[in-house]
Amino acid sequence: MSGLLGGFVLGWSLLALSSPPALAPVAAEADRVVLGADTLRAFPPVGRSAVEALTFPPVDFAPPRAREHEILEVPVYHLHDPSLPLVDIFVQVRGGVSHFPREDGPALTALSSLIRNGGTRTLPPDSVDARLDLLALQLSVGSGGGGAFAALNSLTGTLDPALELLQEMLLRPGFDPEAIEVWRGQELERIRRREDDPGSLAYGEFNRLMFGDHPVGWVFTEADVAASPEGQETGRAEASSGEADPLARARLERLHGRIYCRENLIVGVAGDLSWEDAEPLMEAFLREWPPCPEPLATPPTPELRRAGGVFILPREVDQTTVILAGPGGLRQEDSPEFFASRIADFILGSGGFTSRVFSRVRTERGIAYGASSLWTTPVRYEGLVGVVTATRPERAVEAVELIHEILEDFRSAPPRDDEVALALEQIVNGYVFAFESASQIVGRRMGDRAQGLADEWLERYLEGIQTVTPERILEVSRRYIQPGEMTLLLVGDAARFGPGLEAFGPVYRLFTDGSYEPWEAGEDPGS
Repeated sequence: MSGLLGGFVLGWSLLALSSPPALAPVAAEADRVVLGADTLRAFPPVGRSAVEALTFPPVDFAPPRAREHEILEVPVYHLHDPSLPLVDIFVQVRGGVSHFPREDGPALTALSSLIRNGGTRTLPPDSVDARLDLLALQLSVGSGGGGAFAALNSLTGTLDPALELLQEMLLRPGFDPEAIEVWRGQELERIRRREDDPGSLAYGEFNRLMFGDHPVGWVFTEADVAASPEGQETGRAEASSGEADPLARARLERLHGRIYCRENLIVGVAGDLSWEDAEPLMEAFLREWPPCPEPLATPPTPELRRAGGVFILPREVDQTTVILAGPGGLRQEDSPEFFASRIADFILGSGGFTSRVFSRVRTERGIAYGASSLWTTPVRYEGLVGVVTATRPERAVEAVELIHEILEDFRSAPPRDDEVALALEQIVNGYVFAFESASQIVGRRMGDRAQGLADEWLERYLEGIQTVTPERILEVSRRYIQPGEMTLLLVGDAARFGPGLEAFGPVYRLFTDGSYEPWEAGEDPGS
């Protein structure tokens, strides 16, 4: 016997050998001492009673705040944290796919990758990588529908050359031809393999159904990305401007110039750098940024599908992806309805194992391994509300019937007090995890500013959800959750679905080019 347990046994054995050979006899019943209640209270509680008796003063959590400054009319957020000799620099740039026409979409999607991997005007890509390694820098560059970002982590002592390199990469990208072709090849392969993942295929096609010709609904094809003659037939005007290739250098430089300019900027600094030291560095960094040649176009507002219907995208797979959703009616804003929708979504299906969708679809009926609700709330326009799951084709119709039943039940009565309390407890208790690092605090504040949210939005959010009542949740759910008007998409082996889908609306066969056609009269959707 070895380890801690062995040492314990050996020690106990030695103690036993050194003890008297016999213990004193147990006292007779009449000789026992009975402790009174007053005497017992003198002893501290043990076990569960000890835990329940613990008391703590109220927690007064005062999270650190990033301070907002302005340099050359650019907002700069700063939070000093000298705990480690590291500094994080964040650059957020407004302007993305949602601000430009569809034909610019592939180039905008490639832009961030090419800034990171395409070198600069003075440094080829391998030299940029070598410089990043030499300075021990961590750099990430990415983009979303509304803009792009760069995040740089540097040792405090090498921050000056790190900022010079970041400035060179962001303002003077090289757009190396080989890097462009590498990105093109990867994107073409991703498009070709799109149908290998039924779940991703379902989400992309559902967005196209609901959002139509809007950036959220765009699905790019090989012709949109390829540099073939077929992909270049986009118009004489583009050909004459040198932009027939969707990834032409002229197009990339034009889009880069529209986006990477001063009026589109938000910058953040977090870590081992006081504001007295950060200010001159940021002024030198920002002075090189040119003014924007013209304002960005206002992103379009989508016209969401409201006609409902059942859409089947046949695929011979053993799991059927089921998406049932419709317009959600709400945006992210400081309003009682928005806050109520957050608690409603948690109780309905986004709260995990305790949610109604999960417990009834998986735990009670065993229809699917997982199921969840969604209630998206973009800042500028309404999102979607609904339920997603995946199940065997033979149980797909049963799953849809149960989901409709759950949604109707949710609209019929207020949620229980304990459901609301659990949702609030989990959200409020998670509040402290939004302030784990200075970089996290600065990055979130920049994101709020970019979306046009109020100052200290997270604090306002925490206050707002704590005012939500069961009655307000019922009111919001009845107004915006309309199962009978939702669009239903199933991606799976239609031959195994069975009858009953026509009860949820007209049934269509969906194709991956976005078109669809009605099932013939009397035709089984599973045929």
